[in-house]
Amino acid sequence: MTKQPGIGFIGLGVMGEPMCRNLARKSGAPVIALDVRREPLERLKVDGVKPAASVREIMQDAAVIMLSLPSGSEVEAICAGADGLVARSRRGQTVIDLGTSPVKLMRALAEEFGKRGVDFADAPVARTRAAAEAGTLSVMVGASDETFRRIEPLLETFATEITHCGNIGAGQLTKILNNMVLFETGVALAETLALARRGGLDPALLLSTLAKGSADSFALRNHGMKAMLPGIFPDRAFSARYALKDIGYALECAAEAGLKLSGAELARARLQEAIAQGFGENYWPVIAKVIGDL
Repeated sequence: MTKQPGIGFIGLGVMGEPMCRNLARKSGAPVIALDVRREPLERLKVDGVKPAASVREIMQDAAVIMLSLPSGSEVEAICAGADGLVARSRRGQTVIDLGTSPVKLMRALAEEFGKRGVDFADAPVARTRAAAEAGTLSVMVGASDETFRRIEPLLETFATEITHCGNIGAGQLTKILNNMVLFETGVALAETLALARRGGLDPALLLSTLAKGSADSFALRNHGMKAMLPGIFPDRAFSARYALKDIGYALECAAEAGLKLSGAELARARLQEAIAQGFGENYWPVIAKVIGDL
């Protein structure tokens, strides 16, 4: 890849740290990163990533700024105010949100950055931490054609599937719907395992049999077989709280469109139950504990 202008990366969590590492290793660009924790910044030094002390330093050094933050609330907060990204941005920069955020927020931020001559893209990522480490994520992009063409080579450093879904907000809506389908499928899998156990079936045999038929899915093979079946729901994975946030975004979009989505409402209720029972920080398939009382 040809030499790129400096890149700023904000947010080095479960997905952000491996994405930043791949970006530094493959982009040919100097990378400066910011996080509230020192540990990921220390780990990334070996890959040539420079720690930043503040948003101001990121905005001074970088032409492209990538955000990998827990939710739209954090994105909105870091962009707002006299010391925020919008106020400190300059003409010619590009800001990319890699997390999952509300569609309305993306369009509002794109308008604010646009007033300062700054391009904006929403490019939420999908797949697992292992995929982030391997550089095989899927990215759904909402951006103008010109912005998409310009940022695509950077996204290719940590993703193998990159889809230009449309203009601003289209990437987020696609990702939100992806997650809505996943969580609803997760409810179905948890209910299936609960009934199988009560009915005397071998749950492992059941899932392997379903995987050979029309009920097969990524969710079954990964969330069903690897998490729900053995009852493994670790912390530091995509938690029930994060899942609740994303299904909430889906239901917000549904309300704006005048739709009632009963499946999404059920998934939200199951996630709320899991959080109420103390499983909020566990990997989201922990809803199986609520449904089947594992």
